Amino acid sequence: MRVTSLDLANFRNYAALHFEPPGGVCVLLGANAQGKSNLLEALSLLATGKSFRAAREADLVAEGTPLARIAARVHRAGGDVTAGCFITRVGEGARKRFVRNGRTVAYAHFLGTLAAVTFLPSDLHVVGGPPALRRRFLNAALAQCDRTYYRHHAAYTKVILQKNALLKSAAPDEKLLATYNAQLADSGSQIIGARAAYVRKLAAAAREVHARWVGPQPELGVRYLPNPTLPDGDESPGTVFAQLEKALAASASAEMLRRSALVGPHRDDMALELGGVALERYGSQGQQRTALLALKAAEYQLLAQAAGEPPLLLLDDVLSELDAQRRHAFMLSIEDCEQVFVTATDAPETLPRTATTVYEIRAGTVRRAPAAAAS
Repeated sequence: MRVTSLDLANFRNYAALHFEPPGGVCVLLGANAQGKSNLLEALSLLATGKSFRAAREADLVAEGTPLARIAARVHRAGGDVTAGCFITRVGEGARKRFVRNGRTVAYAHFLGTLAAVTFLPSDLHVVGGPPALRRRFLNAALAQCDRTYYRHHAAYTKVILQKNALLKSAAPDEKLLATYNAQLADSGSQIIGARAAYVRKLAAAAREVHARWVGPQPELGVRYLPNPTLPDGDESPGTVFAQLEKALAASASAEMLRRSALVGPHRDDMALELGGVALERYGSQGQQRTALLALKAAEYQLLAQAAGEPPLLLLDDVLSELDAQRRHAFMLSIEDCEQVFVTATDAPETLPRTATTVYEIRAGTVRRAPAAAAS
């Protein structure tokens, strides 16, 4: 799939933009704070329904305006579709409305209209940051691959919030807690099963990509660490459900004491290793970035399989802090992608051998770079 047109109105620093990107690799050049990342953010929002960096969604709306609009025409194997998102200021917050082919749809039905894999500098925290960031990575990847996963995760999140609120009350109702645990065992076991299957495929693909870039040693390893731990790695639905149900019952007293839900996929983690040792502790920043890029390349492969066609690839400042060999290997690795957007402050010394178009972005305007800059 590829975006054939993108329209922005009052989004970040774009008062108005009509952009018709070609296929292949689009390199977006410009100084800091000119709008390169904002453009990628708009595309990512149409894929995931969420900003990849805004702490407050009201910040997506240009200062002094009540409404921002993002709209795109997407060429897909089954025919063209249109996707849109309207973001309206509401007090200190914002409300979003999603549109597919001109009709307002629920977020769950909007997912999948456009598919994209995004790399940001902040994604390095997936390696060394808290487990919540690795869970967020899995949730975002799986939600685009499978709407069923999104429904199970949404249901689980709702019940976890209710359970935690109940545990913090003066006298938690034990029967209601048991009801919540039954619901959590149902949706939670679905989440654990989906994550286990996904990480197994992700690990194999990422290991292959990493070896192609830097050689077979040290080997990149990715392991799923479910909560609760599964006996002998048995990921069958019945075993996962029984293990989670058992763990929820066994943790009841501790949860009452600590007034918090202690068991379930909201406490999962994922281990990243290089040569059998923890990447976050022993890997250099270059090794961590290379491993994360391999992980993203694997995510791209799996999303392409799930969607039946290649997704967009959105790469924000991806080349910084990679040495020349890794930059060269990476740029050549993306030349077969259907559509890629790469931001940079300076033109890369290596460009893919396939169709590459260079644009200059300045103060919320986009124009094609002169031939000399694109060569």
